[in-house]
Amino acid sequence: MVATPLGNLGDLTARARDTLAQADLIAAEDTRVTAVLLAHCGIVARVTALHEHNEQQKTPALLAELAAGRRVVLVSDAGTPAVSDPGARLVRAARAAGYRVIPIPGPSALTAALSAAGLEAGEVLFAGFLPSAARARREALERVGRLPCALAFYEAPHRVRATVEALAATLDPLRTLVVARELTKIYETITAMPLADAPAWFAADANRERGEFVLLVDAPPAATPASALPIDADRLLDALLAELPPAKAARVAAAATGLSRDELYARAVARRGERD
Repeated sequence: MVATPLGNLGDLTARARDTLAQADLIAAEDTRVTAVLLAHCGIVARVTALHEHNEQQKTPALLAELAAGRRVVLVSDAGTPAVSDPGARLVRAARAAGYRVIPIPGPSALTAALSAAGLEAGEVLFAGFLPSAARARREALERVGRLPCALAFYEAPHRVRATVEALAATLDPLRTLVVARELTKIYETITAMPLADAPAWFAADANRERGEFVLLVDAPPAATPASALPIDADRLLDALLAELPPAKAARVAAAATGLSRDELYARAVARRGERD
């Protein structure tokens, strides 16, 4: 499992270069991308495609290569393979068959973004790519947004606007968003802003939607004890809970009172439980 550069070919480690040079077969997410890397390194090797659409079908053939005593290397287009990229099925099958799976660490978009983000959260939840369907994406954000940790997502250029708008609509708009775009490449951009400002930031320049993204959302502020909520907030929540589920009740109450949506959601769940 060889980690390859995100963009800057100088980030390939010496160990990764040696491993690629010694491979009997390289399984690549996109053979054209890998061909550029191999040419840069002066490496001539057998290369075969392994991507999300053929991984299941190609796995037996790659296991046969291992059975014949050959060394197989797996790479993705950029970064560490099998992290929000193909490869996990092959790894499971190889381990189950008794073969040693060796990680060759190196570039990772997640850790690169975190290192330059300046987030103070002690815990980070990596959620990979959010669902593409709007409802499923919103439900996923409502689920993870209540956790007391920073959130990390990968996103593609054609979906980033919709994802950022969903983040701003679902999470506390005062939470900090860090947009890490095109890491290690010519147009690398790392920008921090309140979630509330993010949709307008993207809308202001179409170029900001180009490239590959890591989106980091800082942890929510520490919750205020439930007893410290204004009594009017409890009354408002009770009235809303009579007609709405807790998540929607909290969203409406947050808009009306200016209080934290996450805090109100926790209180709504508690009061729904008490009432039931």
